[in-house]
Amino acid sequence: MYIRSLAIKEKTLDPKHPSVATSLNNLATLYREQGRYTEAEPLYMRALEIFEATLNPDHPAVASSINNLAELYRGQGWYTEAEPLFERSMTIIQNTLGADHPKMAEYLESMADLYRKTGREKETEVLEQQAETIRAATR
Repeated sequence: MYIRSLAIKEKTLDPKHPSVATSLNNLATLYREQGRYTEAEPLYMRALEIFEATLNPDHPAVASSINNLAELYRGQGWYTEAEPLFERSMTIIQNTLGADHPKMAEYLESMADLYRKTGREKETEVLEQQAETIRAATR
C-alpha cells in the first residue's frame, strides 16, 4: 500500500512535493522495521532532500526526516553517522517547537539509546531525565 500510495503521489503531484516526501518516509520506515536497510536509506535520503528543498530548513518535518535517518543508522550500529543527525534533529525541534515539546522527549530518548549502546552511561542518564521531565510536564 505504501508503494502504491507513493506511485500515485509521484504521478499526480510534483515529484518534489512534501507529500511525496512523507510517502517516501513511510515506506522507508517500513523497510527499516523489516531490516531492509539498504532499501530504506535512499528513500530517507530522497525524502530529506525534498523536505529541505521545499520547507524551511528548520521545519519540524525536516527534523523528523533527519531523525528517521539517524534511527536507521543507529539500528545498524553506525553510531558515528547517527549522532550528528540526532543532534541536528533535536536542535531543530528546540528552535521551532521548544525544548519542552513532547517530540523533544522522543528525540532525547533516541539519543540516550545511542549513548547507552556506546557505553556513555552518564550522558544516557542525563538525557533520560530530561525526557522524563518533559513527559511528566505534558501528562
